[in-house]
Parts: sequence; C-alpha cells; structure tokens
Amino acid sequence: MTSKQPKSITPSRVQNYWYRQGVIKYFFALFLLVFGFRIITINQLDVGPGNIQEKASQQAAKEFESKARRGDILDRNGDILASSRILKRVNLDPTQVQTPFIPKLAEALMMPEAELRSAIEKKLSRKAGRKNLVIKKNLQLTDPILENIANLKKNKLDICTNQLVKNKLSLIDKVLAFSQLKESKVTYKTVEICKKRRIEGVRLQADRQRYYPKSASLAPLLGRINHDKQGVSGIEAEFNTTLTGENGITQLSFNQDSQGSYFNPLTINQLKHGQNITLTIDANIQFHAYTAIKKSVEFHDANSGSAIILAANGEVLAMANYPAANPNDNSTYKPSHWRNRVLQDKVEPGSTMKPFTILLALDQNKITATNNELIDVTKRIGKHKPDGKYKYMTIKKILEKSHNLGTVNISERLNKEDVYNTWNKLGFGRLLGLVPSIETSGSLKNFESWAPSDKRALSYGYGPMETNLAQLARAYLVFANQGAIPPLKLVKGVNADEKMTQVFSKNSTLKIANILDSVAS
Repeated sequence: MTSKQPKSITPSRVQNYWYRQGVIKYFFALFLLVFGFRIITINQLDVGPGNIQEKASQQAAKEFESKARRGDILDRNGDILASSRILKRVNLDPTQVQTPFIPKLAEALMMPEAELRSAIEKKLSRKAGRKNLVIKKNLQLTDPILENIANLKKNKLDICTNQLVKNKLSLIDKVLAFSQLKESKVTYKTVEICKKRRIEGVRLQADRQRYYPKSASLAPLLGRINHDKQGVSGIEAEFNTTLTGENGITQLSFNQDSQGSYFNPLTINQLKHGQNITLTIDANIQFHAYTAIKKSVEFHDANSGSAIILAANGEVLAMANYPAANPNDNSTYKPSHWRNRVLQDKVEPGSTMKPFTILLALDQNKITATNNELIDVTKRIGKHKPDGKYKYMTIKKILEKSHNLGTVNISERLNKEDVYNTWNKLGFGRLLGLVPSIETSGSLKNFESWAPSDKRALSYGYGPMETNLAQLARAYLVFANQGAIPPLKLVKGVNADEKMTQVFSKNSTLKIANILDSVAS
C-alpha cells in the first residue's frame, strides 16, 4: 500500500486564504465603526437627564383630553339661570345586539318591541353607520331606563348560534386512512351551539347639556350655545371665554425599567373649568315682566313686545322680550324668537323725550315751570298748528296732555348745540356696553346738520335721532338720581367703578319729577 501524499499548498490557495481573512477583518472593522458612531450619537442625544427615556416614552404616548365644565349663569340672588347638567344616552350596535334579547331590551327601554325591531332593521339595512344607533337620549341620572339597562346587562340568556364542526370518522375509516388504503376526506356539518351569554352592543354614554330653568323668560338675553358647546348669542356668546374654561390634556406613556412597568403621566394643558357669571337680573322680577309683556302682546294681537326694569343705581333687574324661544327645546329655531329687542331694535322715542326738553329749559332758566307761567299755544310754529283746544297751558298741562305745540314752543328758546350736548350726555347715539356684540347704538346726528325743523321734531322724540329701549330707560334714571345718570350694569363686577354723570341740576330735576308724579297719578 502506498501512503497518501499531503496536498501541496499552492500559491493560489494561500492567496485565497489571505483574501478571506481580509474580508472578515474588513467587516469586523466596519461593525466597530458603526457601533462607535452609534455610541457617539447616543451621547449627543443625552443633553439632559432622562432625555432618552423621554424620547422612548413619546413613541408610546397617548393623549387624553378632559373636558372643562361650562360655568353657570346666576341671578343676583344666586338662582341658577343656565347650567350644564350631565345626561345619558343609550347607544346600540345593531350588528352585535342578539335577537333573543330584543324583547327584554324593549322592556328596559320602555318602548314597544315592534318599534325597537324596526329601528334596528332600518339601521342594519344601511351600508354605512350601521354600528351606532342612538335609541334614547337626554336621560336624567334618575331616569328608570338607566336602572333597567344596568339590570339587563347582569342577566344571561341562552344564545344559540350555528357553527361548522368537523364530522367524526368511524374507527374503520381511521384505520384505513392511517394505513393509506383509503383517502381521508374532511367533512363538516352545521351544529347549533347554545351558551348562556350577556347582552352585547348596548352602551351608555354621558353628555353635558345646557339647561335653562327659567325657560323662555330669559332666552333672548342669555342666548344659546351650539353643538360644540360654544356660545353663539346673548350672554353665552359675550362671555364665552369666561364660561368655557380650558380643556385639560394629559399625555400618558408606558415605560419599563428594572423595577417593572409603569405609566408616566405628563400634563400638557392644565384643566380649567369655566367660571360662573352673576347677573344683576332678579329672576322673580324677570318672570313677572315677561308674563306681563306676553299677556299684553297677546291681548293687543301685536307682533312683539319688550320691557326693561332698572334699579336707581343702573343695575338691570329685568330685560324681557316676547315672543321668545324655549331654550331647552332645540327641535325648532326661529331667529326672531332669540332677538333681544330691548338692545337690538331701533325706535323713535316720541313723546317720552318731552320731559327732557322741558327739564333742559328749566335748567337754563328759560322757563319757571310754576302754575303762574302760561305757554302760548295759539300761534303756528313751522308746520305745527294750534289745535284750538287750548290758548295757554302750564308746564304741568303740557306734560299731562303730551302737547306737541307746547313742547315745540319751549324748544324754540333752546340753543341746538345745548340740546345736542344734553342728549349726548344722556347716552343717546352711543353703545351702553351691556352686550356689545348685539347692541344697536341708535343715532344722534350732529347739531351742525340740523335744520330748524329738526330741533323742533327732536323736542318730542322724532327727527335726527333713534334709540333703543335700554338707552331710553337709562335716560329716565336722572329723575331717580337728582339729575345724574349712572352707567347700566348687567353683570356683577362689570362697570362697577364707573361714576355717574351729572346732566341736570338737582333742583330742576326734582321739580319736573314732582310734576311727572302728579301727572302720572
């Protein structure tokens, strides 16, 4: 036997060996380079304590929003005029509700079974939105339906479903199949399987609904909110930011360390509930004012009516409008039923301006307003003709009869600039600032554009001026404040520091006030 000779090591084999070694070293060096670069990158990222942990947390973080509660609106005595209450609604998923539960579910919902079946079938027939059916809404927390649903969810019924199961092979078929003498075929059969199950597809969801206990009596003043819970008219809109508050946002991330798993909450935005607002309104006075206006409009078959009641210090005690909407019923919407006519409607004040014309004349010593003073009403002034009923009239008689020619006679003694400045001090032609977004400022043309007829018409409430009911009512406060006029106040704390404006002297105002009292009585 000849022994095997070892293979000779050729130069080419040596070259291949060194080539493979070089490739291995190259990849090893590349690995070290990448690893080192990553370490440097991590060190650069670690610019602060917990930085890497924060970045990891952010990748698995979720944000949760906490809804801020809208603030209440209160009257001067603390009675609630507007509040957000929690209501419940029952949502069904018709694709999950089991048919055997429908009779029990209808009983719990206190509705006819046929009506419930019809609603479910109608929802299932749709291509989209089949999984959400609001079957009951605006349920108060004490509503028996909620207790019925809670009890129903505890009960179980036999729920039977058809399922496909494999047919069992006989012993002979199993032996033949095992010995490969016969091909094994898997066959199925439908079997009804029944199990005790709870109802599925029924959810209770909470809603916040704005509720107005005083109903229509305050609707045009308080206004309303939209589906996004934002004020769109009245006080609700004017003070929306104050009432709304800020929703809270919390970021919740899942983390793990050597101690185990934990959640890391991070507050992104602090929850701030809306603030309450207190009005100067007295709910009892408001109710009686609204009732009186309603009766008057209906009795006279008028289109609308409005009223405002002020305290001597300028606080608004009542601001009533009719017709007015029921703010708790959103099924219908008529813009006119939300109109605050006290602030929005322009009117010509008419004869209600005559006392101010006479008061200004008395204040400037143009008249004395005594029983001995007689005003000649036998001569025509401009287009104003004598009515033939009187020849001479006292100031008391002019106010009692609301006599146009007598008032014009007195206005002829006044300078038009003085009239303009006085009317301006009384607040005509300027916003009151109660609800600026809806107020009309009225109008008062500058005296430089007046013709002689304008000043005459202005003396009895017509001509170059228009006003709203709130401005006119405020002007009359001079008779309750010895010739001074206060700013109007609707919200506690707003306009509280503003001072009164002295328009007429105390003595003149008291004298005309006494005449008005005697005329009215």
